[in-house]
Amino acid sequence: MRSAFTAGVAALVVVALAVPAARSSRYAAAADTHFADAADLALATLGKRVYAGYCASCHGRNLQGQPLWQLEDKFAGRRAPAHDETGHTWQHADEDLFHKTKYGRFAAEPTDVVPAMPAFAVILDDFQILAALAFIKASWPLGLRVSQAMLNPGYAGMPADANEMEWRLPPNCNALLRREGNASLQ
Repeated sequence: MRSAFTAGVAALVVVALAVPAARSSRYAAAADTHFADAADLALATLGKRVYAGYCASCHGRNLQGQPLWQLEDKFAGRRAPAHDETGHTWQHADEDLFHKTKYGRFAAEPTDVVPAMPAFAVILDDFQILAALAFIKASWPLGLRVSQAMLNPGYAGMPADANEMEWRLPPNCNALLRREGNASLQ
């Protein structure tokens, strides 16, 4: 009886270890990075509620950002950018977006500058932050989701249908292409 129980537990451990390895390439993010899966409908649905409750007041109910978000005002600081296809959120890897949301600044930003974005570390847990990011990413057209996935480790978040559908990169992708050394793709 005891050996049957031990064998059963061992089989469960083997299955539990095999499931993550069998995931598709859209889950290829490194274990120490954060990944917001826009293809996960349940996650994006939760993210819609999190976004509405904590992000929409600054970034807009429709992800449009504050008016004139591209400008920096010396009195008001930086306005909340758009998270839709007109913004630049897709130009950042998931880990950077996660860090910005949790701590109010990108990891590479100087710590002596007061960020315009509030830190949500004490308000939202990591799962809620990833859910909000999944909701934002799910709203983007295919070309932006492909472009953003290329910034993630292992191209995590690459849409499964990226090779099956016809899509174009929007005109504002030129800076990203030049930065990545792919100007010939324009």
